Amino acid sequence: MIIRLAFIAIMMYSLILLSEETNVPYETDCSKLRLGQYICPHPDYEFIDPKTQQPKGCTKENKAKVYCKAADGIICTKSNNSTFQKEIPCKWTNGYSFETALLLSIFLGMFGADRFYLGYPAIGLLKFCTLGFMFLGQLIDVILIATQVVGPADGSNYIIPYYGAGIQMITSNNWTYRLTQDEYLLH
Repeated sequence: MIIRLAFIAIMMYSLILLSEETNVPYETDCSKLRLGQYICPHPDYEFIDPKTQQPKGCTKENKAKVYCKAADGIICTKSNNSTFQKEIPCKWTNGYSFETALLLSIFLGMFGADRFYLGYPAIGLLKFCTLGFMFLGQLIDVILIATQVVGPADGSNYIIPYYGAGIQMITSNNWTYRLTQDEYLLH
């Protein structure tokens, strides 16, 4: 009985020593880490720009670089610490507010103020001269702006509060439509 207890004690002591020796940090290229091996964005960094409600540094390509943190015990070779940068998707904005565009469309749309604001001066002038196409064009523009079909002329996205009414357009193409089982087996 005493021999078994001594054997168990020696084994426990060996496991403790092994666990202390394997506590050496692991260096790797952090761009190849898998989900669960890092947290992104880094919780200690403020990454949302309060003016645009998008990640700081969002480019016209709708990408932003943010700091991420590798799991404990992982050191990134490029930075020699546990932080690294990773590109995340974002929506590039250029200062056009969704709420402003919608309110202009509702209250001053018959004068083309919404189209002037969004950067469409020709349609704005046409709406101004025809009283919003006899209010029918105003109604159509209210619907188009509210559903975010019409956006700023420069191709940017609206500034929408971070948890606001942002809409993601979903499109269908030859790879996203539903296939029957026979058609699926042929591909």
